[in-house]
Amino acid sequence: MNQRPETPLLDTVEYPSDLRKLDKSQLKQFCDELRAEMISAVSVTGGHLGAGLGVVELTVAIHYVFNTPEDRLIWDVGHQCYPHKIITGRRDRIRTIRQGGGLSGFTKRAESEYDPFGAAHSSTSISAGVGFAVSNKLAGAEGRVISVIGDGSMSAGLAYEAMNNAEQAGNRLVVILNDNDMSIAPPVGGLSHYLARLVSSETYLKTRDFASRLFKRIGKRAHKAAEKAEEYARGMATGGTLFEELGFYYVGPVDGHDIETLVDILENVRDAKEGPILVHARTVKGKGYAPAENSADKYHGVAKFDVVSGEQKKSAGGPPSYTKVFANALIAEAEKDDKIVGITAAMPGGTGIDAFSEAFPDRAFDVGIAEQHGVCFAAGLAAQGHKPFVAIYSTFLQRAYDQVVHDVAIQNLPVRFAMDRAGLVGADGCTHAGSFDLAYLCTLPNFVVMAAADEAELTHMVHTMAQYNDGPIAVRYPRGAGTGVDIPAQPELLEIGKGRIIKEGKTVAIMNLGARLEECRKAAEKLEAKGLSVTIADMRFAKPLDEHLIRKLLSTHEVAVTIEEAAVGGFGAHVLTMASDKGLTDSGAKVRTMRLPDVFQDQDTPDKQYEEAGLTADDIVETVLGAMRHNDLGVEGARA
Repeated sequence: MNQRPETPLLDTVEYPSDLRKLDKSQLKQFCDELRAEMISAVSVTGGHLGAGLGVVELTVAIHYVFNTPEDRLIWDVGHQCYPHKIITGRRDRIRTIRQGGGLSGFTKRAESEYDPFGAAHSSTSISAGVGFAVSNKLAGAEGRVISVIGDGSMSAGLAYEAMNNAEQAGNRLVVILNDNDMSIAPPVGGLSHYLARLVSSETYLKTRDFASRLFKRIGKRAHKAAEKAEEYARGMATGGTLFEELGFYYVGPVDGHDIETLVDILENVRDAKEGPILVHARTVKGKGYAPAENSADKYHGVAKFDVVSGEQKKSAGGPPSYTKVFANALIAEAEKDDKIVGITAAMPGGTGIDAFSEAFPDRAFDVGIAEQHGVCFAAGLAAQGHKPFVAIYSTFLQRAYDQVVHDVAIQNLPVRFAMDRAGLVGADGCTHAGSFDLAYLCTLPNFVVMAAADEAELTHMVHTMAQYNDGPIAVRYPRGAGTGVDIPAQPELLEIGKGRIIKEGKTVAIMNLGARLEECRKAAEKLEAKGLSVTIADMRFAKPLDEHLIRKLLSTHEVAVTIEEAAVGGFGAHVLTMASDKGLTDSGAKVRTMRLPDVFQDQDTPDKQYEEAGLTADDIVETVLGAMRHNDLGVEGARA
């Protein structure tokens, strides 16, 4: 008689309260099933894989030991939260992650009570955790707070600012350092070498040599055991020193994949009277899935893939990405000018600085997750006569705004900002969208701000930035593949603050800034099919504005529309201000601004996001016709 197969443990757990009903001896099997479920889900949706696989045991142990959601679990960055989502009531939706209408790829307060704090930018979990813990303290609540932070995130100053302030949280705060020796890019900087320096010190080496000779006398088996334990001894001798100086009771390092030991340790930590406590857990990014373990950087974020082979589904061939075009253009400029250097903040592959580094290893700098330092570092280079290109995603440059203002703009230093991922970014959603750079840069005196309509324009703009030495200058460009235009072998030096006419008409003026140019062309065709004559101007510069061109367009057309992939307060707002200041709004064109809506848009495909934002060709047409109806002109009454 055939026995019925046992129900998978994962099927018995919908919430952490169900997980706590399992015997500790069952947790290893549960972790294996959870890991397999995550791999299966991400193979269908794409997304962040390696980080989540590395924290399966940590996730299970935390929810098993602590009374979540009353005890607050705060994830750093958030892309490691997929296993957390599966066991907190969201398994039935995990195959919608990063899809339109589905789960966010990061923690999100509106999504679940098990996500007490949203996270997508790095290094925030300890600061937030201190806030939660002190709130509990003030309210007399007993709840614990568990902040998980990755080793890559420890390169950000915010983490140390928080730890320096954490003592007042007492034993209500537990910080777990997920140490996998691997952020998105390899750890960089003096901090990552701190332990190595201590381990190589004379005191440590003498102790190590004595212990080695002792164990050799005892026997080979004991000697091998000692070698295996050495890694943990190093942590006890070094990591504890660093964190205890910052006021933490240090525990570790511990094996982040030994679930039963993890549970034992966390139970002790939960019940400890001392605090705050830092648990140093050693993990392997991509744990349990060979392709991800063997290539942790490539499996940080993945496309859909075949689970058996690990092969990721390749997108159809097409134009090079804007990132690659930027990298090639920067390399070409650097070949002619040895003053050019490239700077990024833990995203060399995402910004193209990895390619620049291969060509010029001594002139490329990855500062880690430390955007503030990266910008101030660039200011120092510029003050000394070098030409720094700071390549940072638009959304991450926000982290360094004080340095942009005080260290660059006020001093009028020629730092060059290359802002990748400008506009909407699809599956990563609102936390990674480059929505605000025009608003936060165009208000600053001394700045020049450009937006590339296509790859050729980006090449011209990189060349212009390399030649510009009169102050800070920035260019924004979108994520993904370009339009397929030919890239010029000899880039053009653009005149600062001057746009270009793409198509000349008489009735409607479309003033484009950035990568919506193709939609403007489509809109023009549709408007001309209705009998309207259309001018298209690619303005190129959000600051300084091409006042001469704007004045001409407003005074000779009946309707003028500005187009930008940015939030209110950017290009369109500055056009309206200029028109008001110059008296151009009293008579002449009806002006309408088209921009991103005043909401944080959730994840979806970029096309659907722009449709939702109202920035398609059809939206441009409707905006123009609406302005004409408001003007009581009607299409037939317009100047042809």
